[in-house]
Amino acid sequence: MARLFVAVAALALLATACGETSSDAAKDDGKDGKGSGSSGSYDGKGIGLAYDIGGQGDQSFNDAAHAGYERARKDFGIGGVDMEPGDGESSADKVQRIEQLARQGYDPVIGVGFIYAPAIQEVAKKFPDTTFGIVDDNTVKAGNVADLVFHEEQGSYLAGVAAAKATKADHVGFIGGVDIPIIHKFEAGFVQGVKSVDPKIKIEKRYLTEKPEEGGFASPDKGQDAASGQLEAGADVLYHAAGLSGQGVIQEVGSQRKWAIGVDSDQYKQKALAKYRKYILGSALKDVGGAVYDLAGSVVKGKPMTGTQRYDLRSGRVGFADSNPAYRDMKEVVAAVEQAKRDIVDGKVEVSARP
Repeated sequence: MARLFVAVAALALLATACGETSSDAAKDDGKDGKGSGSSGSYDGKGIGLAYDIGGQGDQSFNDAAHAGYERARKDFGIGGVDMEPGDGESSADKVQRIEQLARQGYDPVIGVGFIYAPAIQEVAKKFPDTTFGIVDDNTVKAGNVADLVFHEEQGSYLAGVAAAKATKADHVGFIGGVDIPIIHKFEAGFVQGVKSVDPKIKIEKRYLTEKPEEGGFASPDKGQDAASGQLEAGADVLYHAAGLSGQGVIQEVGSQRKWAIGVDSDQYKQKALAKYRKYILGSALKDVGGAVYDLAGSVVKGKPMTGTQRYDLRSGRVGFADSNPAYRDMKEVVAAVEQAKRDIVDGKVEVSARP
């Protein structure tokens, strides 16, 4: 699966030991394999990106990161390599993946997902001149690490408002991939948004697994089964925060001609979901790609971002996608979502991060 044009031997070793390589280290200026960058002063090899569970192709979280990775490579004229997680891999595998990327000269090195926190905490100490980024975790404290975190509850609140205004049954549902704190934020915002419209609306809630390694973020069949159950119970608008498993949610909802609300990426635009897109009311956006792009740009420009970088509605890195023309035609729904967004940005509404 490796598609490498530089550092073939080294990256082949990395792919064997730590998961698959899914992209090439694109541009090489001929000077020790390092890309020049748009400024001419950047001397790293490009972006080293390590995906979360589900990998590239999840139409959601990881694909959002990939979009930012590709845009940064193009805009800044740098190379890069992106790595898939291995099946059933250990914490040591993650450490090895992150360390190999840093050792080979990639800068920044970014772990997509909180599962990389221990690895980045360990490896960042060994490579003080390399900038590291981690998405969805703010526990790694080091002078060369940027914690890229989001107010997911705010986008989820907008999803809740949209669901509450769109439901005809006064009955909606939430499906989380894994029963962990980061996904609790999605549930909390969604429930609060629904209740802000009508406290009497019934809300189904379901987590697919207790632990990430049990497949909660990577099993469309689990998502489909959960969606089937909630629809059978009477819900007619379902919101998922389940990564690749969310494909199954959307497919089941679409097949029953109900409304689905996507997450992280604008799932209405995802090719793999094109068959069902007219049933995707909208998506709670979490611009992981923008965060990846921001960090890469800061490194290329010689002013690396470090510390906690928190994105919210005000920054534009969290929001609600309105690509579906059917959604835009629902004037009452659109107006309610826009008003909710203004209220959050203006501080009139504070969204809880806890259910």
